[in-house]
Amino acid sequence: MIDIHCHILPGVDDGAKHMEDSVQMAKSAVSQGINTIIATPHHLNGSYDNYKEDILVAVDQLNDRLQVEDIPLTILPGQETRINGDMLDDLQNGQLLPLNDTSGYLFVELPSNHVPRYTKQLMFDLQLQGIKPIIVHPERNKELIETPNILYDLVSNGTLTQVTAASVAGKFGKKIRKFSMQLIEANLTHFIASDAHNITSRGFVMQEAHSEVKDKFGASLVYWFMENAQYLVNGDHVVGDVPEKIKKKKILGIF
Repeated sequence: MIDIHCHILPGVDDGAKHMEDSVQMAKSAVSQGINTIIATPHHLNGSYDNYKEDILVAVDQLNDRLQVEDIPLTILPGQETRINGDMLDDLQNGQLLPLNDTSGYLFVELPSNHVPRYTKQLMFDLQLQGIKPIIVHPERNKELIETPNILYDLVSNGTLTQVTAASVAGKFGKKIRKFSMQLIEANLTHFIASDAHNITSRGFVMQEAHSEVKDKFGASLVYWFMENAQYLVNGDHVVGDVPEKIKKKKILGIF
């Protein structure tokens, strides 16, 4: 299994604090059936800056340590960049790092409370440059929960999304779990990944999430999510079913 979103690099953000934490996370990942992880440290989120060249070095160092420890896990380079107006320039300048470097897929993180007005245009502009943008954890964005048609419009225009395994498994509460399931049902997400930060409060939870998806939607959808992760790593094209709008239930005629 491939995990495309993980904060396993040591000492670079709010994930693994040091190399020993990274090793423990690696062991936990392997116990979940994960053999490949894309390390995606936070970038330009107001707290952490992790540029492409620094990430590539850190990934090599962690892979070397995992070989010494004989842990059967491969780390690939990636980055979780907070959406900003300079993303196109930063791509040209070699500061942004697509997942697995050459795949063409790029993580885009929205603020937790809203969707910037320029998001739709930026997603379009990235695609014009041959980049396939992936909005991470949309199920935890307040404005998208309240107005899911915003996400429908983005996905309809070619933007991909990735939900968090812990969200699907209910670790962020019932509301976020429900919205995650609605996104899956409406073909508004294309990947499930751990977004793991540690082995305690923010662990991998991939098996639990897959079990939830299997119970609700069937095993074939679990395999589809897993295949998409492989396609991403290979730089192949990910194709989803036609997105649908999430129907919001009326409450006492208020809406």
